[in-house]
Amino acid sequence: MKYLKKLIIFFVITIPTYSSAGFFEDLSSIISDNPKRLSYGVSVTDVNQDGNFDFVVTGFGYLNLALSYEDGKLINIINQKKFTDEFRRTIGVAACDIDKDGYEEIYFLNTDTYSGTKKYSDRLIDLEKDEYIDLFEIKKNQRDLNLTAGRSVVCVDRKGDGNYGVYVANYGGPTRFYEYTDDIIVDKSVQLNLAKITGGRAVVAGHIVSDKVDVFAANERGANFLYKNNEGKFLDVAYEYRVQDILQNGRGTALTDIYYRGRLDILNGNWGGFHRAYVLKDNIFEDVAKPPFDEPSRIRTVISADLDNDGYDEVFMNNIGEPNKLFKILDDGLIEQIPLDVGLEPNGYGTGAAVADIDNDGVLELLVSHGESFDQPLSLYKAKIAFNSKYLRVRPLNKYGAPARGATVTLISNLRKHSKTIDAGSGYLCQMEPIAHYGIRKKEKNIKIQVKWTNGKTEKFSIKDLNQTITIKQK
Repeated sequence: MKYLKKLIIFFVITIPTYSSAGFFEDLSSIISDNPKRLSYGVSVTDVNQDGNFDFVVTGFGYLNLALSYEDGKLINIINQKKFTDEFRRTIGVAACDIDKDGYEEIYFLNTDTYSGTKKYSDRLIDLEKDEYIDLFEIKKNQRDLNLTAGRSVVCVDRKGDGNYGVYVANYGGPTRFYEYTDDIIVDKSVQLNLAKITGGRAVVAGHIVSDKVDVFAANERGANFLYKNNEGKFLDVAYEYRVQDILQNGRGTALTDIYYRGRLDILNGNWGGFHRAYVLKDNIFEDVAKPPFDEPSRIRTVISADLDNDGYDEVFMNNIGEPNKLFKILDDGLIEQIPLDVGLEPNGYGTGAAVADIDNDGVLELLVSHGESFDQPLSLYKAKIAFNSKYLRVRPLNKYGAPARGATVTLISNLRKHSKTIDAGSGYLCQMEPIAHYGIRKKEKNIKIQVKWTNGKTEKFSIKDLNQTITIKQK
């Protein structure tokens, strides 16, 4: 009897508070004009250069959307054909400033076939005098069009000088790496040692194994790639670092700080296979994932973010044709499952997802897209947070005034040393907002912020006030 009482007390104490109240609330009703559609990748960028971030949602035989928060609603703000592009079947998307004008261009990856040669090339959208143009339609930029079926795209500042290129993960054809050179868009994948042929799926970029921006590509029907940045060129070190994972088929991928120790680790979801949580130990990545986190699923997007502002990151695992999952990364690398009701989507055909504080209230919104084999509307979720929760948001800008995608922000306090990447392209087909978002823990104090820029140099800042977004410009 005494043992039973102890067991009951332990069980009550260890039940998470979110289990009874539910973690998410469903805000899908604020999406104006939200019909069933086939959607894929989602990105977050300032589409119309008004200073606010928007959700960019790709359409597969449907319009590409730019959803902006206005008067309590998410409203599509763009109807120009070059952007909406109903007939090119867009799946991947990422934004970054490739022409160094301080504003991000949008790379739309189109796929009209499963593998190999495709009919329609990708688009690289720029805004000029209120008109959206496709830079790939300019004659001088047409010599290296991507006519291979692809999946994900990621932005890479390989030299650390603010000159972004776009890595395109293709399927059944060579990888591409597009960069502006002498005012012409050129594919530099061959000279940068990136032009491999595989079943390309997810791709992320950031400070993974070097002080410059590295690239991790999760592949299908072949080994993963881990490209170490070597003076602006790349060397595949996946074998040396033990992340090839040859027997699995990569999908959703994200960079996160699993041990809150001040460096980025890799979360990698495998389609129908074991999900990985790679932590660098003695120059080798060790998979520390355990059940239920590593249990196989039909995984699509993986997102790591502090959704409820408690100072611990959640991991949202968006599945297609089966229920989504949510986890919390606790101290010492413990990954605990959070029960879902709202956001579970047991009959959802999730294809993409992204997070952003779209309404600027200090809490992240989660937008989930659906499609592929079954048309469904978009979903929007938001965590139910404690009324006294606090947050800090850090928005690094490079020397041209554009989001410093690929930079690393580290919050340093009496309780943790917590690194986050300024997302350059992530998950599978998707890209998060270019801001490091931190919830603040109870009894947390002496907070400092360190920014590691894409060139490897670091700056530190003391924080006096919370509940704000701090913009930091690179010197």
